[in-house]
Amino acid sequence: MPKITIDGADYHSEDLSEKGKSQLESLQFLEGQMKKIEQEIAIYQTAKIAYSKALRGEIERLGLKPVTD
Repeated sequence: MPKITIDGADYHSEDLSEKGKSQLESLQFLEGQMKKIEQEIAIYQTAKIAYSKALRGEIERLGLKPVTD
């Protein structure tokens, strides 16, 4: 019997009503979508770091100095 944990208490998913099972399914779907988004964000952060390093390298290669106003 699969267990689910809500607010620190365990329940058997088979004991849920059809409405409860539908809500559980929706919750599990959303958790999967959130995990995908978190993985995408990690990819974007990695790319951001790579682009920043490449830009810094290009600035150094050109010998550019920071602007002082």
